[in-house]
Amino acid sequence: MAVAYPSYRASGTPWAARVPEHWRTARLRYVARVGNGTTPARDRFDYWSNGSVPWLASGQVNDYIVRKAREHITPVALKESSLRLLPAGSVILGMVGQGKTRGMSAYLGIEATINQNLAGVTPGRELDGRYLHYTLIAAYDFLRNYGRGGNQAALNCAIVGSFTTLLPPRPEQDQIVAYLRAQDAHIARFIKAKRDLIGLLTEQKLRIIDHAVTRGLDANIRLKPSGIEWLGEVPAHWEVQRLKNIADVVLGKMLTTEAKGDNGEFKPYLRSTNVQWLKPDVLDVKEMWIAHAEMPQLRIRKGDLLVSEGGEVGRACIWDEELAECYIQNSVHRVAAKPVVLPEFLLHQFFTYGKRGRFNAIVNRVSIAHLTREKLVTVPFALPPIEEQQAICRWIAEATQPLDEAIARAEDEIKLIREYRDRQIADVVTGQVDLRGWRPGPGDAVSDDDLAALGGDEPEEAETAESEEG
Repeated sequence: MAVAYPSYRASGTPWAARVPEHWRTARLRYVARVGNGTTPARDRFDYWSNGSVPWLASGQVNDYIVRKAREHITPVALKESSLRLLPAGSVILGMVGQGKTRGMSAYLGIEATINQNLAGVTPGRELDGRYLHYTLIAAYDFLRNYGRGGNQAALNCAIVGSFTTLLPPRPEQDQIVAYLRAQDAHIARFIKAKRDLIGLLTEQKLRIIDHAVTRGLDANIRLKPSGIEWLGEVPAHWEVQRLKNIADVVLGKMLTTEAKGDNGEFKPYLRSTNVQWLKPDVLDVKEMWIAHAEMPQLRIRKGDLLVSEGGEVGRACIWDEELAECYIQNSVHRVAAKPVVLPEFLLHQFFTYGKRGRFNAIVNRVSIAHLTREKLVTVPFALPPIEEQQAICRWIAEATQPLDEAIARAEDEIKLIREYRDRQIADVVTGQVDLRGWRPGPGDAVSDDDLAALGGDEPEEAETAESEEG
């Protein structure tokens, strides 16, 4: 049973109403070093190894504990890097972003440098990094709205430094961290089991769809070579057509955050993070300036396929007028099917191609994968007559419904256990539960590897995939 502390006082912070009477509070800048990726010359660290530095981008704040960094090459790194080294035990915090990244944090299990979209917080003697990480999780909603303003909400290092953190005595911080890590281990094992189940169900669904959209429903049908090595044989009466012959493909517009005269308007638009498998996510849709002349080409219409150009390339969904009016930014393709193909049938093929990694083999890669329009329009698709497409889509819907329901239940259970975790963290780091008498049990042993399931399922690519007009 949860036990409260004997006495409390008002915290004086907007995100925690009351704290144990003996706990202190302090602005983060007084108990930690806060900065972004660069530092004054006097604080520089010499970094060179074939012109590379260990480097973290904003998408990695989806990780619970960051354990590896990219090798990032810049001209300045060839001689002396101006990127500030963060020691292991620091915390990184997302400062910008239109998705979930702004306000998210991660604990550094390694030493690394960071990009300009992150704040690096290195705690002093009074503050444990893991306790700070849990505190920032509890304060996520507050931090996310702390820097709101302008067309894009953002934090900065001054705002992060002014954040009021709670300061229990260090032994209590250590006890809180040990307790929450033990609880996280149990939750992580639960999430991993659910993810494994979802993986098995998705693979079963993939086999059903893949066979139906490449072989049809008649097991006795005569087959012919498709001419595509990975596609294999297809029914003899089917055609194999490249996407450019069966659909019109348009890549979205560069992100334009400022008005360019009077011949346009600010309109809602989708980016790659809004394009989820099968259905778009429209919970976080921003606006950008679009010229009137561009609107007919960039506007999304019912039945259009939306295809991610970056991140998980080829990820696709069908637009069902989730919003009355919406457009696309240049990390999204709009694929408008011609009369020879049903959008639903085309989506099934995108789903199997994407999950089987067939788009990954053709993308342009520098540091981030990009499925360009030039590459996308050359992708081949097996095409039965339209009546057969309709029959196949009906059969897939019936055959996969039980799998979809089971996947949805597992995803809901993961969501619920995460919500429970967030509530538990908030109660513990604000001192609503007194853990001074808690002792770990046999099943509470935990390593960073045990906690891997608490990280994000996919890195958020919106911050790196978008381009912006100057």
